Amino acid sequence: MQVLEESGKSDEVPQPIRGIKGAPDKGPRNVMLDRQNPDILSPPASDHGTLPNLKFSFSMAHNRLQDGGWARQVTQRELPAATTIAGVNMCLKPGGIRELHWHKEAEWAYMLSGSARLSGVDQNGQNFLDDVGPGDMWNFPAGIPHSIQGLEHGCEFLLAFDNGNFSEDSTFLISDFFNCIPKEVLAKNFGVAESDFSNLPTDVDRTRYIFQGEVPGPLSSDKVANPLGERSFSYHISDLPAIKTSGGTARIIDSTRFPAASTIAAAIVEVEPGGMREIHWHPNNEEWQYYIEGTARMTVFAAEHNARTFDFSPGDVGLVPFAYGHYVENTSEVPLRYLEIFKSPRFQDVSLNQWMALIPPELVRQHLNLSNNLIRALQKVKQPVVK
Repeated sequence: MQVLEESGKSDEVPQPIRGIKGAPDKGPRNVMLDRQNPDILSPPASDHGTLPNLKFSFSMAHNRLQDGGWARQVTQRELPAATTIAGVNMCLKPGGIRELHWHKEAEWAYMLSGSARLSGVDQNGQNFLDDVGPGDMWNFPAGIPHSIQGLEHGCEFLLAFDNGNFSEDSTFLISDFFNCIPKEVLAKNFGVAESDFSNLPTDVDRTRYIFQGEVPGPLSSDKVANPLGERSFSYHISDLPAIKTSGGTARIIDSTRFPAASTIAAAIVEVEPGGMREIHWHPNNEEWQYYIEGTARMTVFAAEHNARTFDFSPGDVGLVPFAYGHYVENTSEVPLRYLEIFKSPRFQDVSLNQWMALIPPELVRQHLNLSNNLIRALQKVKQPVVK
Protein backbone atom coordinates (compact mmCIF):
# COMPACT_ATOMS: atom_id res chain seq x y z
CA MET A 1 0.00 0.00 0.00
CA GLN A 2 1.45 3.34 -1.06
CA VAL A 3 0.83 6.70 0.65
CA LEU A 4 0.24 9.66 -1.65
CA GLU A 5 -0.37 13.32 -0.95
CA GLU A 6 -3.73 14.48 -2.33
CA SER A 7 -4.83 18.08 -1.77
CA GLY A 8 -2.54 18.37 1.21
CA LYS A 9 -4.10 15.36 2.92
CA SER A 10 -2.28 12.10 3.52
CA ASP A 11 -4.49 9.14 2.56
CA GLU A 12 -3.78 5.50 1.97
CA VAL A 13 -4.27 4.93 -1.73
CA PRO A 14 -4.10 1.38 -3.13
CA GLN A 15 -1.61 0.85 -5.93
CA PRO A 16 -1.29 -1.87 -8.59
CA ILE A 17 1.84 -3.26 -6.93
CA ARG A 18 2.55 -6.75 -5.62
CA GLY A 19 6.11 -7.25 -4.40
CA ILE A 20 8.43 -6.15 -7.21
CA LYS A 21 5.66 -6.37 -9.82
CA GLY A 22 3.52 -3.48 -10.99
CA ALA A 23 4.00 0.27 -10.67
CA PRO A 24 2.18 3.23 -9.12
CA ASP A 25 -0.93 4.48 -10.93
CA LYS A 26 -0.51 8.26 -11.06
CA GLY A 27 -3.92 8.80 -12.60
CA PRO A 28 -6.37 9.74 -13.79
CA ARG A 29 -8.14 7.14 -11.67
CA ASN A 30 -11.18 6.45 -9.51
CA VAL A 31 -9.54 5.99 -6.11
CA MET A 32 -12.82 5.19 -4.31
CA LEU A 33 -13.50 2.37 -6.76
CA ASP A 34 -9.95 1.05 -6.42
CA ARG A 35 -10.35 0.99 -2.63
CA GLN A 36 -13.47 -1.15 -3.00
CA ASN A 37 -11.77 -3.54 -5.42
CA PRO A 38 -8.18 -4.10 -4.21
CA ASP A 39 -8.05 -7.64 -5.62
CA ILE A 40 -8.88 -6.36 -9.10
CA LEU A 41 -6.37 -3.50 -8.92
CA SER A 42 -3.66 -5.81 -7.55
CA PRO A 43 -4.75 -9.42 -8.11
CA PRO A 44 -3.37 -12.30 -6.02
CA ALA A 45 -0.50 -14.13 -7.69
CA SER A 46 -2.81 -17.16 -7.98
CA ASP A 47 -5.14 -15.29 -10.40
CA HIS A 48 -4.49 -16.21 -14.00
CA GLY A 49 -6.06 -16.07 -17.44
CA THR A 50 -9.20 -14.30 -18.56
CA LEU A 51 -12.57 -14.59 -16.84
CA PRO A 52 -15.54 -12.31 -17.55
CA ASN A 53 -16.72 -9.75 -15.03
CA LEU A 54 -18.59 -11.55 -12.23
CA LYS A 55 -19.68 -8.52 -10.23
CA PHE A 56 -22.16 -5.66 -10.58
CA SER A 57 -23.45 -3.29 -7.92
CA PHE A 58 -27.07 -2.21 -7.54
CA SER A 59 -25.58 1.24 -6.90
CA MET A 60 -24.70 1.33 -10.61
CA ALA A 61 -28.18 0.25 -11.76
CA HIS A 62 -30.85 2.62 -13.08
CA ASN A 63 -33.32 3.48 -10.31
CA ARG A 64 -36.99 3.84 -11.25
CA LEU A 65 -38.49 6.39 -8.83
CA GLN A 66 -42.25 6.27 -8.21
CA ASP A 67 -44.72 7.95 -5.84
CA GLY A 68 -44.80 4.87 -3.62
CA GLY A 69 -41.11 3.92 -3.68
CA TRP A 70 -38.41 2.82 -6.14
CA ALA A 71 -36.98 -0.20 -7.95
CA ARG A 72 -33.70 -1.07 -9.67
CA GLN A 73 -32.59 -4.26 -11.37
CA VAL A 74 -29.47 -6.27 -12.19
CA THR A 75 -30.09 -8.61 -15.12
CA GLN A 76 -28.03 -10.21 -17.87
CA ARG A 77 -27.96 -6.79 -19.52
CA GLU A 78 -25.96 -5.41 -16.58
CA LEU A 79 -24.06 -8.62 -15.77
CA PRO A 80 -23.77 -10.69 -18.99
CA ALA A 81 -22.45 -13.79 -17.22
CA ALA A 82 -25.71 -14.10 -15.23
CA THR A 83 -27.88 -16.28 -17.47
CA THR A 84 -30.32 -17.95 -15.06
CA ILE A 85 -31.21 -15.38 -12.36
CA ALA A 86 -32.06 -11.66 -12.45
CA GLY A 87 -32.48 -9.50 -9.36
CA VAL A 88 -34.60 -6.49 -8.41
CA ASN A 89 -33.99 -4.32 -5.34
CA MET A 90 -37.23 -2.57 -4.37
CA CYS A 91 -38.34 -0.13 -1.68
CA LEU A 92 -41.91 0.75 -0.71
CA LYS A 93 -42.92 3.68 1.46
CA PRO A 94 -45.42 3.14 4.31
CA GLY A 95 -48.60 2.31 2.41
CA GLY A 96 -46.71 2.14 -0.90
CA ILE A 97 -48.15 -0.52 -3.23
CA ARG A 98 -46.44 -2.64 -5.86
CA GLU A 99 -49.55 -2.89 -7.95
CA LEU A 100 -51.47 -6.08 -8.68
CA HIS A 101 -49.43 -7.94 -11.31
CA TRP A 102 -47.95 -11.22 -12.52
CA HIS A 103 -44.82 -12.36 -14.39
CA LYS A 104 -43.75 -14.96 -16.92
CA GLU A 105 -41.04 -15.87 -14.38
CA ALA A 106 -41.19 -17.09 -10.78
CA GLU A 107 -40.61 -14.35 -8.18
CA TRP A 108 -38.56 -15.35 -5.11
CA ALA A 109 -37.98 -12.67 -2.46
CA TYR A 110 -36.01 -11.93 0.69
CA MET A 111 -37.06 -9.12 3.05
CA LEU A 112 -34.15 -6.83 3.91
CA SER A 113 -35.89 -4.39 6.26
CA GLY A 114 -39.30 -3.20 7.35
CA SER A 115 -42.51 -5.14 6.80
CA ALA A 116 -44.95 -5.76 3.97
CA ARG A 117 -48.34 -7.28 3.29
CA LEU A 118 -48.56 -9.81 0.48
CA SER A 119 -51.63 -10.94 -1.42
CA GLY A 120 -52.14 -13.53 -4.15
CA VAL A 121 -54.59 -15.92 -5.78
CA ASP A 122 -53.61 -19.19 -7.45
CA GLN A 123 -54.97 -20.94 -10.53
CA ASN A 124 -57.39 -22.96 -8.39
CA GLY A 125 -58.95 -19.87 -6.83
CA GLN A 126 -57.26 -20.31 -3.45
CA ASN A 127 -56.18 -17.01 -1.95
CA PHE A 128 -53.22 -15.88 0.15
CA LEU A 129 -52.59 -13.00 2.55
CA ASP A 130 -49.63 -12.63 4.91
CA ASP A 131 -47.37 -10.08 6.57
CA VAL A 132 -43.59 -10.55 6.27
CA GLY A 133 -40.63 -8.95 8.04
CA PRO A 134 -36.80 -8.96 7.91
CA GLY A 135 -35.38 -12.29 6.77
CA ASP A 136 -38.75 -13.65 5.64
CA MET A 137 -39.18 -14.98 2.10
CA TRP A 138 -41.90 -15.51 -0.47
CA ASN A 139 -42.24 -17.13 -3.86
CA PHE A 140 -44.95 -16.57 -6.45
CA PRO A 141 -44.70 -19.09 -9.30
CA ALA A 142 -44.88 -17.82 -12.88
CA GLY A 143 -48.31 -16.52 -13.81
CA ILE A 144 -49.65 -16.22 -10.24
CA PRO A 145 -51.12 -12.70 -9.64
CA HIS A 146 -49.99 -10.92 -6.49
CA SER A 147 -49.27 -7.59 -4.80
CA ILE A 148 -46.89 -6.17 -2.17
CA GLN A 149 -47.65 -3.25 0.16
CA GLY A 150 -45.40 -1.48 2.66
CA LEU A 151 -46.70 -1.46 6.24
CA GLU A 152 -46.23 1.22 8.91
CA HIS A 153 -42.45 1.67 8.45
CA GLY A 154 -42.22 0.80 4.76
CA CYS A 155 -39.91 -1.93 3.52
CA GLU A 156 -37.00 -2.88 1.27
CA PHE A 157 -36.49 -6.32 -0.29
CA LEU A 158 -34.64 -8.30 -2.92
CA LEU A 159 -36.54 -10.09 -5.69
CA ALA A 160 -34.95 -12.91 -7.70
CA PHE A 161 -36.44 -14.15 -10.99
CA ASP A 162 -35.58 -17.44 -12.70
CA ASN A 163 -34.49 -15.87 -16.00
CA GLY A 164 -31.33 -13.80 -16.46
CA ASN A 165 -33.02 -11.76 -19.20
CA PHE A 166 -35.99 -10.83 -17.01
CA SER A 167 -37.09 -7.19 -17.09
CA GLU A 168 -39.09 -5.61 -14.27
CA ASP A 169 -40.50 -3.26 -16.91
CA SER A 170 -42.19 -6.22 -18.67
CA THR A 171 -44.54 -7.00 -15.78
CA PHE A 172 -48.21 -7.78 -16.51
CA LEU A 173 -49.87 -4.89 -14.62
CA ILE A 174 -53.60 -4.84 -13.85
CA SER A 175 -53.93 -1.12 -14.70
CA ASP A 176 -52.20 -1.65 -18.04
CA PHE A 177 -54.44 -4.67 -18.73
CA PHE A 178 -57.63 -2.66 -18.12
CA ASN A 179 -56.44 0.16 -20.38
CA CYS A 180 -55.74 -2.32 -23.19
CA ILE A 181 -59.29 -3.77 -23.31
CA PRO A 182 -62.28 -1.92 -24.86
CA LYS A 183 -64.60 -0.57 -22.16
CA GLU A 184 -67.60 -2.34 -23.68
CA VAL A 185 -65.77 -5.64 -23.24
CA LEU A 186 -64.88 -4.80 -19.62
CA ALA A 187 -68.53 -3.91 -18.97
CA LYS A 188 -69.71 -7.23 -20.43
CA ASN A 189 -67.11 -9.19 -18.45
CA PHE A 190 -68.07 -7.69 -15.06
CA GLY A 191 -71.77 -7.15 -15.74
CA VAL A 192 -71.72 -3.38 -15.16
CA ALA A 193 -71.98 -0.18 -17.22
CA GLU A 194 -69.12 1.25 -19.30
CA SER A 195 -69.28 4.37 -17.13
CA ASP A 196 -67.98 2.30 -14.21
CA PHE A 197 -64.59 2.36 -15.96
CA SER A 198 -64.43 6.10 -16.59
CA ASN A 199 -61.75 6.75 -13.95
CA LEU A 200 -59.06 4.28 -15.03
CA PRO A 201 -55.46 5.55 -14.59
CA THR A 202 -54.61 8.02 -17.36
CA ASP A 203 -50.94 8.67 -16.58
CA VAL A 204 -48.46 8.77 -19.46
CA ASP A 205 -47.93 5.01 -19.32
CA ARG A 206 -51.46 4.28 -18.03
CA THR A 207 -50.11 2.15 -15.19
CA ARG A 208 -49.57 2.39 -11.44
CA TYR A 209 -46.47 0.16 -11.02
CA ILE A 210 -45.49 1.52 -7.55
CA PHE A 211 -47.98 4.02 -6.15
CA GLN A 212 -48.89 5.54 -2.80
CA GLY A 213 -51.75 4.00 -0.84
CA GLU A 214 -52.99 3.99 2.73
CA VAL A 215 -51.23 1.87 5.34
CA PRO A 216 -53.50 -1.14 5.80
CA GLY A 217 -54.98 -2.15 9.14
CA PRO A 218 -54.39 -5.42 11.00
CA LEU A 219 -53.94 -8.53 8.89
CA SER A 220 -57.24 -9.94 10.17
CA SER A 221 -59.14 -6.93 8.82
CA ASP A 222 -57.91 -7.63 5.27
CA LYS A 223 -58.73 -11.35 5.24
CA VAL A 224 -61.17 -12.38 2.49
CA ALA A 225 -63.20 -15.50 3.28
CA ASN A 226 -62.85 -18.08 0.53
CA PRO A 227 -64.90 -21.30 0.28
CA LEU A 228 -62.09 -22.77 -1.86
CA GLY A 229 -59.56 -22.33 0.95
CA GLU A 230 -56.19 -20.68 1.32
CA ARG A 231 -52.62 -21.56 0.38
CA SER A 232 -49.22 -20.15 1.35
CA PHE A 233 -46.60 -18.44 -0.77
CA SER A 234 -44.46 -17.16 2.13
CA TYR A 235 -41.84 -18.61 4.49
CA HIS A 236 -40.80 -17.05 7.81
CA ILE A 237 -37.12 -16.99 8.77
CA SER A 238 -38.00 -18.07 12.32
CA ASP A 239 -39.10 -21.44 10.89
CA LEU A 240 -35.79 -22.06 9.05
CA PRO A 241 -33.13 -23.96 11.05
CA ALA A 242 -29.49 -22.95 10.81
CA ILE A 243 -26.48 -25.16 10.13
CA LYS A 244 -24.01 -23.87 12.73
CA THR A 245 -20.26 -24.33 12.27
CA SER A 246 -17.05 -22.83 13.64
CA GLY A 247 -17.12 -19.90 11.23
CA GLY A 248 -20.81 -18.97 11.07
CA THR A 249 -24.14 -20.33 9.90
CA ALA A 250 -25.91 -21.38 6.73
CA ARG A 251 -29.67 -21.67 6.22
CA ILE A 252 -30.81 -23.67 3.20
CA ILE A 253 -34.25 -23.19 1.68
CA ASP A 254 -35.46 -25.04 -1.40
CA SER A 255 -38.49 -26.99 -2.59
CA THR A 256 -37.99 -29.69 0.05
CA ARG A 257 -38.80 -27.14 2.76
CA PHE A 258 -40.71 -24.48 0.79
CA PRO A 259 -42.81 -26.25 -1.88
CA ALA A 260 -44.05 -22.98 -3.37
CA ALA A 261 -40.48 -22.29 -4.54
CA SER A 262 -40.16 -25.08 -7.11
CA THR A 263 -37.69 -23.30 -9.42
CA ILE A 264 -35.47 -21.31 -7.03
CA ALA A 265 -33.27 -22.57 -4.19
CA ALA A 266 -31.23 -20.39 -1.86
CA ALA A 267 -28.80 -20.29 1.03
CA ILE A 268 -28.64 -17.50 3.60
CA VAL A 269 -25.00 -17.44 4.71
CA GLU A 270 -23.51 -15.64 7.71
CA VAL A 271 -19.71 -15.68 8.10
CA GLU A 272 -17.98 -14.49 11.26
CA PRO A 273 -14.95 -12.14 11.03
CA GLY A 274 -11.95 -14.23 10.01
CA GLY A 275 -14.18 -16.96 8.59
CA MET A 276 -15.01 -18.11 5.08
CA ARG A 277 -17.54 -20.07 3.08
CA GLU A 278 -15.53 -23.20 2.40
CA ILE A 279 -14.03 -23.97 -1.02
CA HIS A 280 -16.78 -25.66 -3.02
CA TRP A 281 -18.75 -25.70 -6.27
CA HIS A 282 -22.34 -26.35 -7.35
CA PRO A 283 -23.17 -29.30 -9.63
CA ASN A 284 -26.64 -28.11 -10.67
CA ASN A 285 -26.47 -24.46 -11.81
CA GLU A 286 -24.73 -21.09 -11.61
CA GLU A 287 -24.79 -19.16 -8.33
CA TRP A 288 -26.23 -15.63 -8.15
CA GLN A 289 -25.17 -13.78 -5.00
CA TYR A 290 -26.44 -10.72 -3.15
CA TYR A 291 -24.30 -9.14 -0.39
CA ILE A 292 -26.20 -7.66 2.56
CA GLU A 293 -23.69 -6.89 5.35
CA GLY A 294 -19.91 -6.85 5.69
CA THR A 295 -17.31 -7.09 2.94
CA ALA A 296 -15.94 -10.15 1.18
CA ARG A 297 -13.56 -11.46 -1.40
CA MET A 298 -14.11 -14.41 -3.70
CA THR A 299 -11.79 -16.27 -6.05
CA VAL A 300 -13.48 -18.15 -8.90
CA PHE A 301 -11.66 -21.08 -10.54
CA ALA A 302 -12.67 -21.81 -14.15
CA ALA A 303 -10.34 -24.72 -15.13
CA GLU A 304 -7.51 -24.40 -17.69
CA HIS A 305 -5.52 -22.46 -15.08
CA ASN A 306 -8.04 -19.59 -15.15
CA ALA A 307 -8.97 -17.85 -11.90
CA ARG A 308 -10.03 -14.34 -10.90
CA THR A 309 -10.63 -12.64 -7.53
CA PHE A 310 -13.37 -10.09 -6.76
CA ASP A 311 -14.21 -7.91 -3.76
CA PHE A 312 -17.79 -7.28 -2.58
CA SER A 313 -19.62 -4.71 -0.45
CA PRO A 314 -23.28 -4.44 0.64
CA GLY A 315 -25.59 -4.07 -2.35
CA ASP A 316 -23.23 -5.87 -4.75
CA VAL A 317 -24.23 -8.82 -6.92
CA GLY A 318 -21.77 -11.66 -7.48
CA LEU A 319 -21.94 -14.47 -10.02
CA VAL A 320 -20.30 -17.90 -10.08
CA PRO A 321 -20.78 -19.77 -13.40
CA PHE A 322 -21.97 -23.36 -13.34
CA ALA A 323 -19.55 -25.80 -11.65
CA TYR A 324 -16.78 -23.19 -11.10
CA GLY A 325 -14.87 -23.69 -7.84
CA HIS A 326 -14.89 -20.80 -5.37
CA TYR A 327 -14.85 -19.61 -1.75
CA VAL A 328 -16.21 -16.45 -0.07
CA GLU A 329 -14.06 -14.92 2.67
CA ASN A 330 -15.16 -12.30 5.21
CA THR A 331 -12.72 -9.37 4.87
CA SER A 332 -14.48 -7.10 7.40
CA GLU A 333 -14.54 -6.81 11.18
CA VAL A 334 -18.27 -7.49 11.32
CA PRO A 335 -20.28 -10.57 10.32
CA LEU A 336 -20.66 -11.08 6.58
CA ARG A 337 -24.20 -11.89 5.41
CA TYR A 338 -25.11 -12.74 1.84
CA LEU A 339 -27.48 -14.83 -0.27
CA GLU A 340 -26.66 -17.66 -2.67
CA ILE A 341 -29.50 -18.10 -5.19
CA PHE A 342 -29.95 -20.81 -7.84
CA LYS A 343 -32.40 -21.65 -10.59
CA SER A 344 -33.05 -25.13 -9.24
CA PRO A 345 -35.62 -26.97 -7.10
CA ARG A 346 -32.80 -28.21 -4.85
CA PHE A 347 -29.77 -26.64 -3.19
CA GLN A 348 -26.62 -28.66 -3.98
CA ASP A 349 -22.93 -28.10 -3.38
CA VAL A 350 -19.75 -30.18 -3.42
CA SER A 351 -17.20 -29.58 -0.66
CA LEU A 352 -13.52 -29.80 -1.66
CA ASN A 353 -12.62 -30.82 1.90
CA GLN A 354 -15.28 -33.54 2.14
CA TRP A 355 -14.42 -34.93 -1.30
CA MET A 356 -10.78 -35.34 -0.31
CA ALA A 357 -11.73 -36.88 3.06
CA LEU A 358 -13.96 -39.56 1.54
CA ILE A 359 -11.53 -41.07 -0.98
CA PRO A 360 -8.40 -43.13 -0.25
CA PRO A 361 -5.86 -40.89 1.53
CA GLU A 362 -2.93 -42.30 -0.42
CA LEU A 363 -4.68 -41.33 -3.65
CA VAL A 364 -5.00 -37.76 -2.39
CA ARG A 365 -1.39 -37.69 -1.17
CA GLN A 366 -0.01 -38.84 -4.53
CA HIS A 367 -1.87 -36.10 -6.39
CA LEU A 368 -0.77 -33.14 -4.27
CA ASN A 369 2.23 -34.23 -2.17
CA LEU A 370 0.32 -33.27 0.96
CA SER A 371 1.51 -33.68 4.55
CA ASN A 372 0.16 -36.33 6.89
CA ASN A 373 -1.06 -33.50 9.10
CA LEU A 374 -3.33 -32.18 6.36
CA ILE A 375 -4.61 -35.68 5.51
CA ARG A 376 -5.61 -36.15 9.15
CA ALA A 377 -7.33 -32.76 9.22
CA LEU A 378 -9.72 -33.53 6.33
CA GLN A 379 -13.40 -33.38 7.30
CA LYS A 380 -15.80 -36.19 6.33
CA VAL A 381 -18.79 -34.06 7.35
CA LYS A 382 -19.40 -30.94 5.26
CA GLN A 383 -18.52 -27.65 6.99
CA PRO A 384 -20.17 -24.93 4.87
CA VAL A 385 -18.62 -22.07 6.89
CA VAL A 386 -15.18 -22.41 8.48
CA LYS A 387 -12.75 -20.33 10.51
